[in-house]
Parts: sequence; C-alpha cells; structure tokens
Amino acid sequence: MSFTPLSYKSEQPTDFFKTLKNRIDNYFVDNKKERQGDFRMYFKTFFMLAAYITPYYFIISGSVTNPFIYTGLWAVMGVFMAGIGLSIMHDAIHGSYSKNSFVNKLIGEVINLVGGAAINWKIQHNVLHHTYTNVEEYDMDINGPAILRFSPNQKKIGIHKYQYIYAWFLYGLLTLNWATYKDFNSLIRYKKMGLIGGGKNQFTFELIKIIIMKLLYFTFIIFFPIYIGGATGLTVVLNFVVMQWIAGFILSCVFQPAHVMEECEFAVAGNDKIIHEDWAAHQVINTVNFAPENKLLGWYVGGLNFQVEHHLFPNICHVHYRALSKIVKATAEEFKLPYNVQPTFGSALWNHMKMLKELGKVEG
Repeated sequence: MSFTPLSYKSEQPTDFFKTLKNRIDNYFVDNKKERQGDFRMYFKTFFMLAAYITPYYFIISGSVTNPFIYTGLWAVMGVFMAGIGLSIMHDAIHGSYSKNSFVNKLIGEVINLVGGAAINWKIQHNVLHHTYTNVEEYDMDINGPAILRFSPNQKKIGIHKYQYIYAWFLYGLLTLNWATYKDFNSLIRYKKMGLIGGGKNQFTFELIKIIIMKLLYFTFIIFFPIYIGGATGLTVVLNFVVMQWIAGFILSCVFQPAHVMEECEFAVAGNDKIIHEDWAAHQVINTVNFAPENKLLGWYVGGLNFQVEHHLFPNICHVHYRALSKIVKATAEEFKLPYNVQPTFGSALWNHMKMLKELGKVEG
C-alpha cells in the first residue's frame, strides 16, 4: 500500500497560527529562554534512568528473595520505563531536548533500552500522528486492533459495545506488542508505504538495527536476570510481562484521553484528499489537555497533559508548556477556537471511557 499524503485547506499559516507563533516567539525573546531543554531536562534524564536501572541492579544481584519485593522491583521498572518514554525519549525524537541534533539522536535511542525502535516511533508519531491527528487510516494511534474502535469513522462490530470495559486490559499490552512483534510489522508496512527514506538500503539497515537492538534488549532484560540473577525462566518472563503491562497501561492512559474524546472532531478527508480546515485549527479541535494544575503528574508525563501545546509546537521542549498554555488558551479563545481541557487526570480517564462506550453504540 503506497502512501498518498493529504492536504489541508490552507497550507499556509492562518491568522490564528501566525498570531500564536508570533506571541510564542516573543515569549522566548522577552524571557531570554531557549526553546529546548535546560537543567530540568538533564536532571529528569538522570532521575528517570537511575530509577529504571536501580531496581534492575537488585534484580540481577540475586539478593532479593521475597517474591513480592521482587515483583515490586519489576513494577517500579515499568513505571519508569513509561517515564523514560514520556519525559526523555519523546522530546529527543521531536528534536526539542537539545539544540544539538546529535544529542537529540543519542537521547532518542534510549527507546532501545525499553524495547522500542526509534525509526518506527518517528514515523508513527512524528510524521503520521502529528500531521494527521485523528484522521482515519492516517493516524496510526487510532488504528488499533479490530476489537477496538477509536473513531466514529471506523467500522463497528458487536463486541465494541463492551470495549469500555476490556480496552483497559488491552492498553497494558501496548509496549509488549512493540517489543515482540509490532516493530517488525510496522517497519515492513512503512517500507511498503514509501515512508522510509534514505535510499534502497535504508530499510535493510533499519531492519538489521532493530534485530540487533532486540537481541541486546532481551539479553539485558531476560537473559541476565536468569543467568546472573539466578531466577527461574518462568519467574523472569512473568515479571517481564508485569513490567511491560504497567508501562503500556500508563502510556495508553496518557495518550488516548488526549484525542479519543467527545470534544474531538475526527475529520475525514474528501475525495480530493483535502482536510477542509487548516492544520493548526485541526490540532486544537482534535486535542484535549488534562490536569493542568497537577505539577507532579505533568513532570512525570513529560508535559503531555498539555497536549494542545505539544501538538502546535512539538519542537519546543515540554518544560515550557505550562507557561505557554496561557498564551495558547487566550489566542484560541480570541480566534473562536475551542481549548479543550479536562480538570483532572481522573476526569480525563472517565470521559475517555464514556467515549469508548459511545463509540461502541454508534453505527459506523
């Protein structure tokens, strides 16, 4: 399947986005700040990686004999595995972690430490999701398995009426799927779509890289805990699944309520392959913030509770989103655009569940 890009009604910045961009530019000039990360990102990088690696050290040391503590160590790794993805890798792959492109590339590769592949994340997230947010068949984030319906434009089947119940279990399988199957499947699919550039040998290079990185990852995460830590294979595999499920559940609970919500529009391109609204308005209409006052949550999720700001300015580091949100909100309201916010994380999850239930009832 070849990839046919869509166009927006206006390929040029509209008055809304030109005004907003000018105000954001002035914010950085007036406050003498850089758009990329600062000491806060460096501290967070150290903290997240240390919090992920420290439990691993105790796991392979063989010193933990209590099964509940042992599983707890894997669970902590799952929490900070998600934290690494949300707070470190995400900014780096967007190029907003540092002004230095090599540093961004290097930090972006920490995705391999948690079982993912940078090339697939770049294409699925940076290229497809950010360009075609909530557009059926283009935004891979809403193209889940057939038993999940994330858009009113998708085909409905009978089991969908229960998805608001079982979706939460499936959310936990997200990273386990990446680590074992999806990265290979996605790479092949993106090759067929013509989305892997760099010449005819680039696909082979990326495939070999994924294979090598997966071998290193499973050596690190499965082999060493068995042969150095002394745990049984079954114990390690079961706890590995616990870790992956926790990480996948957290990631899904951060990303899904940002777009699969009743407030969102889910635009469809016409036969002319044009989305009949401009890109910036499309991002605002199809994105929802949550828990803007929860600073601890915002720190942990890498500012992705400010998804509106992130979708409009993905090249700006998340440490600035809280300050920028005031500018974005005021400008959106000035131009009669919605600025969707759920007051708490709990309300975001609750309303996402209501949307899943509604999508299970509405005919496609």
